[in-house]
Amino acid sequence: MTDRLPLRAMLSFSSFAVAATMLCTTATLSAGEKDDNKGWVKLLQGDSFEPHWTTKGNWKLDEEGVATLTPRPGEKGWDRFDAYLWSEKQNDDFEIQFEYKVAERGNSGFYFNVADKANPVQKGIEVQIFDAPAEEGKKLTDHDSGGVIPGIPPTASTAKPAGEWNQFHITVAGDKLTVRLNGETVNKVNLKEQPRLKDRPEKGYIGFQDHSLPLALRNIRIRDLSSR
Repeated sequence: MTDRLPLRAMLSFSSFAVAATMLCTTATLSAGEKDDNKGWVKLLQGDSFEPHWTTKGNWKLDEEGVATLTPRPGEKGWDRFDAYLWSEKQNDDFEIQFEYKVAERGNSGFYFNVADKANPVQKGIEVQIFDAPAEEGKKLTDHDSGGVIPGIPPTASTAKPAGEWNQFHITVAGDKLTVRLNGETVNKVNLKEQPRLKDRPEKGYIGFQDHSLPLALRNIRIRDLSSR
């Protein structure tokens, strides 16, 4: 006759098995998360934009790592290029994540592959930042959030309303540009197949536009992909 384990022993063994399974799963997830975080560099730390950024605009960085742009009295337009928030170093292939918040009718942009900071419109590429919440039936243009300027509208409107935080995840790998806004891919572009983009620089500075309108940024981090 086969011996049977007492009920208490069976329950204890079952609890141990469940706990062991959970521990293994947690360890696997942690390892995956750790690997995913490898190589990222935070670009907003401390109480100064140094050593990652330079600007003559009215940008402020608080102790919580939130960068805010408040236009000075009389500042208008978007062609005051030295007022943009510019990276100190140039980038080749990379991926960047950041959160942004605009006011009502807000307008800005993330620039990359900028060869000349004094002429980013012609010597760089822009991913649009705009107060453009989703509207049913609205025709999207390159000036909606997630659009690529010049000429490529986003495939969907996923921006949140003014006053709310949005997250971009942008990847530049060779000729391939991928733009994710709030977790959804809204642009996937081969830059060399676009007539208005194919002759743009293949590497350069990154920056955020000063459009003479309030803007907030946080959690900016970048990862170099050129050696991967």
